[in-house]
Amino acid sequence: MAAGGSLSIVEYFGGDDGYRCGYCKHENGNFSHGMWSHTMTVQDYQDLIDRGWRRSGKYVYKPIMNKTCCPQYTIRCHALNFHPSKTHKKTLKKVNRFLSKGEMPVEKHDEGHEGEPMDSVHEEGVQPPPQDPLKIDHSEVQDISTSPDTDTTNSAAPTSPRDDAEKTTNVTPKPGKGADPNRPLCRKAKDLRKERRLQKEQQKQQEAVSSSVNPAPSKSASNQPKSLEGFITESLPSDPLHRLEVRLVPVSFEDPDFLASYEESAALYARYQMTVHGDAPYECGESQFKRFLCDSPLEAETAPDGPDVGYGSFHQQYWLDGTIVAVGVLDILPSCVSSVYLYYHPDFSSLSLGTYSALREIAFTRQLQQQSPKLSYYYLGFYVHSCPKMRYKGQYRPSDLLCPETYTWVPIERCIPRLDISAYSRLNENAQAGDARALKELSRVLVLHRRTVMPYAAYARKRKGSNDEKEVEQYASLVGQTCAERILLYRA
Repeated sequence: MAAGGSLSIVEYFGGDDGYRCGYCKHENGNFSHGMWSHTMTVQDYQDLIDRGWRRSGKYVYKPIMNKTCCPQYTIRCHALNFHPSKTHKKTLKKVNRFLSKGEMPVEKHDEGHEGEPMDSVHEEGVQPPPQDPLKIDHSEVQDISTSPDTDTTNSAAPTSPRDDAEKTTNVTPKPGKGADPNRPLCRKAKDLRKERRLQKEQQKQQEAVSSSVNPAPSKSASNQPKSLEGFITESLPSDPLHRLEVRLVPVSFEDPDFLASYEESAALYARYQMTVHGDAPYECGESQFKRFLCDSPLEAETAPDGPDVGYGSFHQQYWLDGTIVAVGVLDILPSCVSSVYLYYHPDFSSLSLGTYSALREIAFTRQLQQQSPKLSYYYLGFYVHSCPKMRYKGQYRPSDLLCPETYTWVPIERCIPRLDISAYSRLNENAQAGDARALKELSRVLVLHRRTVMPYAAYARKRKGSNDEKEVEQYASLVGQTCAERILLYRA
């Protein structure tokens, strides 16, 4: 539950003007609705990202999908059913070889989170409001410094040779003897097919009998594919050349671990932005770091059925031999772990730390799900099909894209053919489906006016002649009826 019974408070900004696109670099082709979030519960933010919203610092925005130059579709991965691809396995092995033996690949890979532009948000000209409309009581944040546990499964590799029955001896028949006597007599293909079919039927019958008498898993442990956690810790000796420690720290200036690593983390962010994205020093200073990646509207919360670390915003730090080399900014929400951003030391770019951190975050999601069963998804932010550099997010499967009209999830395999034809698409194939949380009663929208919470109907009566009805209606339709009745819309 929200600490102290907190409520979400936002100021809506609309979205009529176009801004520079961080994907295609169009100067004014990026259109999105935005609002400043003074404070927000994790459940409200969960519901908002399930309607296509996303945060950058305390600024929460929603692309105008049928108008913006590069439509951005919310993407989520089914963490429990995720299996690493060949590319993912290569990345994990590459990192483990570096940790074990110090082998640093020569080639560089621009994959994983590396391609996420910081300026994809249309925040130009958007400044924090001068003061909070309502003083919020911030609860103490739990002191957390953990390394995600990983289960190691030493399953045998599927390297079985051909069966002996398939092998034939290479004996040359002697002259005048005809066919090789060591070989079986030739048989008709029809007879062979019939025999194989009978053997399969007998095998099925035997399996059915044995399973009813002595139930057992369909696959033995040796035949099961190795888990993601198994690949993460594979081939790591007890005394590796380099030691990697993953620490989870809450984004709170009251937390000692966060404070102790703040300056080093900010310096790493600046180095990453200047080297990888070409930012000028003034564009990635300490104030920008704090605003984008440390200021969060999310209230730290705990729940009886929630994860031990609680809900809220966190930095997952990767410490290599006592030095921070990468930081993943995460939001832990009731149903998911949401990836906000990643920055890393450019000297280690050949290790594909974007891909590596995403795999670690999926494993972390699986770990949290053991404590909180409903927390089973990993959100990668936005999938941008029109930008080839951003299609890598579709490689973490099984995954779904959010339909921009019905706000329902559609498997990405069914979406890609539509997106190949048009950058914008209604992904839900059911023409009759609609938005289940569409705005129905504007009068029930909650507003905050002069430190008083009231439904919009009461506010409209107090403010006779007010001309903000269209703006409030637009806001409420974007957040949906459910959120509009919980979130407080600030009215000056």
